[in-house]
Amino acid sequence: MTADYLSILGGIGMFLVGMKIMTAALRDAAGSNLRAVLTRFTTTPLRGVMTGTVSTAIIQSSSATTVMTVGFVGAGLLTMPQALGVIYGANIGTTATGWLVSILGFKLKLGSLAMAGLLLAGLADLLGRGRVARIGRMVSGLCLLLIGLDLMQAGMGDVSGLITPKMLPTDTLWGLIVLVGLGVGITIVMQSSSAAVALALVMVQGGALTLTQALAIVIGMNVGTTFTAILASLGGSRPMRQTALANLLFNVVTSVVALVILITGEAGLAALLAAVGPVTAVLIFHMGFNILGTVMFLPLTGRFAAVVARLVPEHPAAPLIHLDRALLQDPDLALVAAEAATATLSRRIHMALAAALQEPPDYRPVAALHAVETGVQELSAFLADIRLPEGRADQQRTYGALMHQIDHLLRLMERCKQTARIADLLEDPLLRRPARAFAMALQECADDSADLHRAATRLERLARLVEQRTNRHRRALMLGEHAGMYQLSEVFAHTDAMRWLQRSLHHAERIAFYGHVAREALAAAKPVAAADPVKEP
Repeated sequence: MTADYLSILGGIGMFLVGMKIMTAALRDAAGSNLRAVLTRFTTTPLRGVMTGTVSTAIIQSSSATTVMTVGFVGAGLLTMPQALGVIYGANIGTTATGWLVSILGFKLKLGSLAMAGLLLAGLADLLGRGRVARIGRMVSGLCLLLIGLDLMQAGMGDVSGLITPKMLPTDTLWGLIVLVGLGVGITIVMQSSSAAVALALVMVQGGALTLTQALAIVIGMNVGTTFTAILASLGGSRPMRQTALANLLFNVVTSVVALVILITGEAGLAALLAAVGPVTAVLIFHMGFNILGTVMFLPLTGRFAAVVARLVPEHPAAPLIHLDRALLQDPDLALVAAEAATATLSRRIHMALAAALQEPPDYRPVAALHAVETGVQELSAFLADIRLPEGRADQQRTYGALMHQIDHLLRLMERCKQTARIADLLEDPLLRRPARAFAMALQECADDSADLHRAATRLERLARLVEQRTNRHRRALMLGEHAGMYQLSEVFAHTDAMRWLQRSLHHAERIAFYGHVAREALAAAKPVAAADPVKEP
């Protein structure tokens, strides 16, 4: 009997792994096209619903769509009402996975066939390139998913006499609320509402759950799936936090409505069960209450966005830098303060870009760079008001280095906003390694005690290496496109990503170089400033 429980647990694990592999492969295949669709075809909430539904059905993950949407709001690519439409649609699109599992795993029973398919798909993934490898990875994930589902069904069939509906809360109001909470917890632990729904389908088919208990758990899973987006918004900008809260509120309200229907619609549910069976009844109910929630919220999207905006008000953030205008009376002190402020802003940009270049990328610090933009504007105004005396070459050198730094900081900030280029870099196996090396160099620059001369030298050496690799990779992409291995859009996307990396490296190297120049010039100026103090007026 222990082996049967292990089959269930192993089946869940295999289903989760297969789901992750398939979702990642589908997302990679969609690539920049999916990002373009999300940002281009969401001009109205209704179009956002359709886009969110189709996108989620394609990549088989509502969490991925929602997290991507939260990031786009933070980057200013989507407004709150547009994002709300995508969120509504993502909840509808996520039900497609349940139907896929039901058709392939319950009705067609392709688990045994998936064993043979896994070998072929695995070989295509390992030996193929480009589109062939992506298709092999996607089919591998699907095969693992079906095999895991088969294991769950077999294990549940053997222990069906031990796991009974009586072991779970009854159909009372309190019992249903407990089951909803159980669904929330399962989804948070699994980090996949699709896998959690599949588990509920297996249990209701095996008789371990009644239809009412299964529906209550599925309602809770709808709320649990918002946890990933909430995590993605922590530390992000206000629009990101608003979008994550709107996602939570939408799912909570929709789930409350579904719970009311579950309590009051016993006769209708019994008729549905008799007509289509427990598995299809769960899927119809799951899709039905998500569509109902969308129909309820869509006409009220503007008001809903206003309510969320009031719930997450704008709190003035503490400024990154503080430049006392009284320091302008002493050019030496003013330049010291400006150099310190420039170093602070540089560190913030470097840390944000390094986080975006991690795997998986974290775009939250990039979305919060608006504070750096404000700081750069203040710093530029401060430097413009410094009046340097004649004959002080050290001050002129410091001032010039700081102006160069600000120019490259502004250019690097614009690069930071182009998150699509970063995603393309990390998707390319040949470009991923130099991108990670760039992230490590940025982390070194962000250290307070960093040797900027050494950092600039390292960045310059990395830029030369990237230029050599870029030339070879560009030729390989063109040959691959000619041979049918890559689409022309992929070639353009990866070429743009390589150009982004080269220019970002150049700006980072110049920031480090001029930072070193400014520090050296200030160090040389200290004895002069001490020997010739500024007299009080």
